[in-house]
Amino acid sequence: MKSPFILVNTVVVAATAFVMFCQTALAAPLELSLDASIALTYKNNPALQIAEARQEQSVWALKEAQTNKNISLDYAHTDIRSNSPPTWSRSPEAVSPYNYFSNQIIASIPLYTGGKVENTIEQAKLSHKVSQLESAATKQQLKLEASEAYYNVLQKKTLLEIAKQTVNDFNAHLKRVQQMYDTGVASWHDVLQTKVRLANAENDLVKTQNDYDLAVYSLNKTMGLPLRSEITLTEPLIYQEYALDLDDVISYGLAHRPVVAQQQANIQIEEAQIKIAQSGQHPKVMLTGTMAWDNYDFAGTANRDWTAMLVTQFNLFDSGNTKAKIRQAQSGELAARKQAQQIQNNISLEISDAYLSMKEAEKRISTNKVAVEEASVNFAIAQRAYSAGVGTNLDVMDAELALHQAKTNYTNSLFDYNISKARLHKAIGSE
Repeated sequence: MKSPFILVNTVVVAATAFVMFCQTALAAPLELSLDASIALTYKNNPALQIAEARQEQSVWALKEAQTNKNISLDYAHTDIRSNSPPTWSRSPEAVSPYNYFSNQIIASIPLYTGGKVENTIEQAKLSHKVSQLESAATKQQLKLEASEAYYNVLQKKTLLEIAKQTVNDFNAHLKRVQQMYDTGVASWHDVLQTKVRLANAENDLVKTQNDYDLAVYSLNKTMGLPLRSEITLTEPLIYQEYALDLDDVISYGLAHRPVVAQQQANIQIEEAQIKIAQSGQHPKVMLTGTMAWDNYDFAGTANRDWTAMLVTQFNLFDSGNTKAKIRQAQSGELAARKQAQQIQNNISLEISDAYLSMKEAEKRISTNKVAVEEASVNFAIAQRAYSAGVGTNLDVMDAELALHQAKTNYTNSLFDYNISKARLHKAIGSE
C-alpha cells in the first residue's frame, strides 16, 4: 500500500499538470478569418447595437401612429362634494352640501382628418425604413473598419517578417565578413560598415515589431476583444483581380448604397409632412359615443344615460398658422432633395477615388513583384561576387537594402490594393 506522502505527491503533480494544460489551452491564439473578424465586430461593437435599438424604437413609433386611426375608449370616475346647485336645478341658490358620484365611458373614432392620420402613419413607416437602412449602413462601416484593421495586421506582420529576414541576412553577412577579415581578405572597414548596417536593421526591426503589436491591439479593439488578446490571422495578404469597370460600380453604388435610399425616404417623409400641414385646411369629422352613470350614493351607478355625436370641425381663421406650417414643410422637402443630390455626387466621387486607388495599387503590384525577383537575384550575385573578391562590401549591403525596399514596396502595394477594394465595397453598398 502506498504511503500518504506518495499519494499526496501524486495528486499535487497531477493537479499541477492539469492547471498547466488548462493555461496552455487558454493561451492558444484565437484563429480568425476576415469574415470571423467582421462577425465579431458586428457582435461586440456598440454602434450597431445603437442602430438596432433605434430600429426597434421606430417599430413602436409606427405602432403608435397606427393607433390614431382606431377607436379609443376612455373611462372616468368622479367623486364630488359640493353645495353648488346641480346643473339640472332651476334655483341658483346654494344647497346643503351633498355628495355626487359619476361614471363615464367615452368611445370615439376619427372618420376623416384631412389626411393627417394617414400621412402620419406613412411618415412612421418611412422612418422605420430609414432606421433599417441606417443599420445596414452601420454594418457596412463596421465591415470596412474590421477589414482595414485586419489588412493592417497582415501588412505589419509581413513587414515584420521582412525586417527579421534583413537582420538575419546582415548577421550572416557579418559572419562572412568577419571570417574574411580574419583570413586577411577583407578590411576592418568592411567589418565596421556591416556592423553599422546591422545595427540600423535591428533598430528598424524594433520599430516594426512595435507597429505590428499596435496593429493587433487596434484589431482587437475593433472586434471588441481585450487589447492584448493573442490572435492568428488565417488569410494571407494576396491579390485578387476586380473585373468591373468604373461606370459599372458607380451605377451599382447609386442603386445599392443605403444612404441613397435613406435620402429618398427622407424626401418622402418631407412630402408626407406637407400633406400633414395641408390637413389644417380640411375639416375633421369624428364620431363619439358616451355612456354615463351618476348617483348621490357611491359608486354612482344608479342613473344611466347615453349620447352619440357626429362632430365636424373646420378651422376658419388661425392667423396664418396652417400656411406657415405648409411653407415650412415645403422648404424641408426642397432641402431634402438638394441634400440627396449632394450625397449622390459625393458617393460618385467616393467610388471613383476608391476605384482609381485600387487600380493604381494594382499596377504597382505587378511592377513591385518583378522588382522583388530582380532584387533577389541581384543580392545573390553581389554575395557571390564579394566572396570571390570581385565585388565590394558596399555592393552586398546596397543589394540587401534594395531587396528589403522591394519587398516592402510589394507588401505595401498589396495592402493598398486590398484596402482600396474594401473601401470600394463600402462605397457601393456591397455586402
